[in-house]
Amino acid sequence: MNATVEHQRLAEYRNRKTNWKKWGPYLSERSWGTVREDYSADGSAWDYFPHDHARSRAYRWGEDGIAGISDRYQHICFALALWNGKDPILKERMFGLTGSEGNHGEDVKEYYFYLDSTPTHSYMKMLYKYTQSAYPYERLVSEGRRRGYLDFEYELLDAGVFQDNRYFDVVIEYAKASPEDLLAKITLFNRGPQAANCFALPSLWFRNTWSWGYENGPMGDVPGKPHLKQTQATPDFAAVEISHPTSGNYFLYAENADDMLFTDNETNFARFDGSRNGNPHVKDAFHRYLVNGEKDAVNPDREGTKVAALFTGAIDPGMSRTIRLRLANTGHGKPFAEFDTIFSQRLAEADEFYSAVQKPSLGQDEKRVQRQALAGMLWTKQFFYYNMEQWLQGDPGRPPVPESRRHGRNSEWEHLNNFDIISMPDKWEYPWYAAWDLAFHCIPLAVVDADFAKRQLDLMAREWYMHPNGSLPAYEWKFGDVNPPVHAWAAWRVYKIDAKLHGKADRAFLEGIFHKLLLNFTWWVNKKDAEGNNVFQGGFLGLDNISVFDRSAPLPTGGHIDQSDGTAWMGFYSLIMLKIALELAQDNPVYQDTASKFFEHFLRIARAMTSEYRGGKGLWNEDDGFFYDVLHLPDGSNIPLKVRSLVGLMPLLAVETLEHELVEVLPEFKRRLNWFFDNRAYLRDRGDVACVKAEGEDARRLLAVVNRDRLIKTLRPMLDENEFLSEYGIRSVSRYHRKIPTVST
Repeated sequence: MNATVEHQRLAEYRNRKTNWKKWGPYLSERSWGTVREDYSADGSAWDYFPHDHARSRAYRWGEDGIAGISDRYQHICFALALWNGKDPILKERMFGLTGSEGNHGEDVKEYYFYLDSTPTHSYMKMLYKYTQSAYPYERLVSEGRRRGYLDFEYELLDAGVFQDNRYFDVVIEYAKASPEDLLAKITLFNRGPQAANCFALPSLWFRNTWSWGYENGPMGDVPGKPHLKQTQATPDFAAVEISHPTSGNYFLYAENADDMLFTDNETNFARFDGSRNGNPHVKDAFHRYLVNGEKDAVNPDREGTKVAALFTGAIDPGMSRTIRLRLANTGHGKPFAEFDTIFSQRLAEADEFYSAVQKPSLGQDEKRVQRQALAGMLWTKQFFYYNMEQWLQGDPGRPPVPESRRHGRNSEWEHLNNFDIISMPDKWEYPWYAAWDLAFHCIPLAVVDADFAKRQLDLMAREWYMHPNGSLPAYEWKFGDVNPPVHAWAAWRVYKIDAKLHGKADRAFLEGIFHKLLLNFTWWVNKKDAEGNNVFQGGFLGLDNISVFDRSAPLPTGGHIDQSDGTAWMGFYSLIMLKIALELAQDNPVYQDTASKFFEHFLRIARAMTSEYRGGKGLWNEDDGFFYDVLHLPDGSNIPLKVRSLVGLMPLLAVETLEHELVEVLPEFKRRLNWFFDNRAYLRDRGDVACVKAEGEDARRLLAVVNRDRLIKTLRPMLDENEFLSEYGIRSVSRYHRKIPTVST
């Protein structure tokens, strides 16, 4: 691969020479309504910390904002706030409906687009569309509650607030002059037919580490309270000195700001219970100053822990205003002298990077789509902080936590301690990591930053994430929930992508994560195979919207469900572990025995799925030509759950080939394979699974759950437009059930 400037930055970071990733888009878009911020007795996270509280209450676990950035430890945060002169509140964060307010669950009600980013975030660009009329907060909530599950969602466009193009296109761009010298450019475009006011408040603040009763902060890493103070005000720019006990000193420069506003990132207790604030300058000061006209809300001494550069005035129709700021760890006498030159250089370097990364065969439109999609992946990194021991026990400087917490949500995960930059499913709707989502994220991320992708996969398996019993943390709402075991597959794919792009395989990564995945595989085998028949129960497994029962909860009937998808996933898992073991065995013959273990695991799982084996109940229904879950009742009876859904298609995933050339160079594995053929005929020769002994082209051997006959039978409904096949892809539930519902008695 071409050694572009951006590739050189990635190499400098990988070799620990220069930390180009210290600053990035690590600020969440929603910290309110999260499990981390929930200290209620009943676990009602959305209600305990609603959007309406966010402007006035200090967050305990992480900050949020619009188009925000922070350092890797989120000691210092920067984001944009806006006011159109009509909204009832300052727009400091994205708004959306909670899980109970939306007719389809939680739903962000804003329009914003990630347009560009390099993997080191040396250049980033984002677009946010801000209305010129009052944002319809109450109407969005009332309509969402009024509408039913079968109704369309009520969107911001439906409210008419973009009529006649009466909105601002707000383009936010960042460029790094060096790893700790960041330039920010905000361009406000008036798309409407008339001049309109737009107050812009680019804001910088510290994550609150001092209000929770710890002398050196909850993590023990901040010995004292950080401080901001204005040090300079010339006709051209204002300067603020930033002092943080851990991160050191920085300077914020704002060009041609109308004013600099200061306050503290602390809770306004007076708003909630009428008590007197120990500090008169609190988190919602900028809102009260601008929207309510409370001029004494901000600190007249121009110091604190939160600052905003205020830009006011109307923008003519079709015109724009550009705001320039600089955040640097060194002082600048002329902070904006080379501003435009640096931006031009970083954008050119971003173009150079993607020109090297993208396939020449792609058309220009395809390249733009891919680049913006990758920008979305890169912008969706987030600082995620969650010390489970502190969360369960409460903080010394705060009221005691509810007694129910000690035995409630995630109480069995007291070891968990997260303080990392993690790829999120979405920084508003899902601002928490989900282990199996993250595995999929890592595939495209590996194309632009294989090092980050590998670190993400390794992180989930580290001892401060993975449970001591070997299970991976699912997501903050229920870490103990069970997701599809795709971590090994993602590790293998990232390993192969990395090797192809860089010409060298990272065996150390593959071997290290393989050992951790052995723990996870063993957890699956011991925990989710209730009767030891190689048929798995699994649980949630990502298909929460199409199951007859809540598979994460005890069954209302008692008993358990043998899951077609859960068992198929384990067959798939076995094959990937087999593949990794064979790869490692080429350098270290010890892994040949491990490969044999997973070969046998797979055959036993495949046989158990497709036939009655060792007293178990097969999941294949010969009459319907389809795989179904099987409900096992306490009285010993078994009932197939005849739901034609993706659950029954998942066995198609469990397929792999054994290459003859590979087997020939691994004598111990070959010997075990031949022994298996000679001594385990009951697993080998039955027609229930693909025949392993038969050799195909180039003497390949096929490992698959389904044999040829069952593959054809399964593909018939999958490729039938009256069942699974739609013009948009494969349906999750067959159209067959549109007229014929599932009935289990």
